[in-house]
Amino acid sequence: MTERIKPFIIGIAGGSGSGKTFFLKCFLEHFTNDEVCLVSQDDYYFPVAHNMTKEENKLYNFDLPDTIDYSHFKDDISKLLNNEVIYKKEYTFNNAHAVPKILEIKPAPILIVEGLFILHFREIAELLDMKIYIEADHDIALQRRLKRDLVERGYSHDDAMYKWINHVVPAYKEFLLPYKHESDKVITNNNHVADDIICVTEAISKELRAKVLS
Repeated sequence: MTERIKPFIIGIAGGSGSGKTFFLKCFLEHFTNDEVCLVSQDDYYFPVAHNMTKEENKLYNFDLPDTIDYSHFKDDISKLLNNEVIYKKEYTFNNAHAVPKILEIKPAPILIVEGLFILHFREIAELLDMKIYIEADHDIALQRRLKRDLVERGYSHDDAMYKWINHVVPAYKEFLLPYKHESDKVITNNNHVADDIICVTEAISKELRAKVLS
């Protein structure tokens, strides 16, 4: 009986508006479902929106580590490392009217852990074999955030700006930026040219195929 090889764990961290979601989408296209699995920090927010008024939602700071069910997050990562399948209710971005799906996440040779706080959560950071840090200039990140919040999530401009100034930027500076120096790859994602990110993800995927999947 051959010994099971520990999955190669990649951490992908990026602030709001950094383009992390698009980077992940491009990155995952280089692999099959059997080769890679993804655990997203966002799926571990404590559910609070169903009890909130619109004003309470505006003032509530979702950009703090204690809004995440860290114990559950860490336990699920451990289960995947132990070759166990996990089941997780998806995060619906605090939309009280959305019906969340149950996500089935199967272990794979490459495990991606992504989120704002994954480098701040030191027990998780120490598990990572490769740390990828996605960043964008402040103005570009803000415009992406506004487009998402106004169009996709229905926030007013005032509410979106309140969260950006009082929650998003302070959290980025406190819980992500200090760990930039320890990342293996820092990727600046300022433009809107998909080919650039596709090229970057292709290069990293080739490196991983040689290292992990060959």
